[in-house]
Amino acid sequence: MKAYKGFNKDMTCRGFQYEEGKSYETDRASCCREGFHACENPLDCLYYYCLYDESVYHEVEMGGDIDHNGGDSKIAATKITIGARLTFAGLVKAAIDYTIARVKPEAKAYEDHGFASVNGVRSAASATGHHSVASATGHHSVASATGHHSVASATGRCSAASAMCHYSAASVTGECSAASTTDYNSVASAAGDCSAASVTGDYSVASATGVRSAASATGYNSEASAENETAIAVAWGVHGKARGVKGSHIVLADWRNDVPNYNWYLCGAKMVCIDGEKYKADTWYTMKCGKIVEAEG
Repeated sequence: MKAYKGFNKDMTCRGFQYEEGKSYETDRASCCREGFHACENPLDCLYYYCLYDESVYHEVEMGGDIDHNGGDSKIAATKITIGARLTFAGLVKAAIDYTIARVKPEAKAYEDHGFASVNGVRSAASATGHHSVASATGHHSVASATGHHSVASATGRCSAASAMCHYSAASVTGECSAASTTDYNSVASAAGDCSAASVTGDYSVASATGVRSAASATGYNSEASAENETAIAVAWGVHGKARGVKGSHIVLADWRNDVPNYNWYLCGAKMVCIDGEKYKADTWYTMKCGKIVEAEG
């Protein structure tokens, strides 16, 4: 069965070294005790391996004896094959596909396991229960999912997606689109031309992959990533981090806290181009004492 697994950035998990494309086998599987572990729901991986720890995520194939957790979609198996690594946008898309595949398309949004889908031009979808999904695929559409572990996806041109609760994901792939998440550990991905992704919760992540798109992360310890040479990543929060591909730009803020237990205050901000020399591509940067430096960890 297909599942998703989080790893440390060196592809270790609980001291065991994994490699992409390799298969592994053990004798017994007991969830949270023995065996190889993964999650059926991609978003559940965020609980065990947080994005702000520079974790990586892979699609995996689980086999042999399988034991289910019961609390979430975590499973243990005696066999595992490590598939391809998922990009940030890929993790969001996988979460959307996973949830939509497990609900009835004709169902209305309802509490705890809601689903709302509209396909018409200038349409809107809203799912407010836990583990909900909202999908609007028509032009000028709007999708909003406000429940825990919810997903909002708007794929039409000039559309918008908003997921506002814990472990939510918002993804837009249409031109001139927007994605917004406002709570902890959320993820926002804007993949269309001239699109924008914004997250305001602590430890959140925003990614912009479209031409002339922008990613903005304003929460504490949040991250912004520019995946296109014409994109901009803005990490405006305290201890914020940003990265980009060569040719893209990143913006970082300088926050100070000179007195213990005193409020942080903003001293300034800088924007730099990822030129591949002074500022390297695909490298996380932060701002300290007025200078943009490589982030630790």
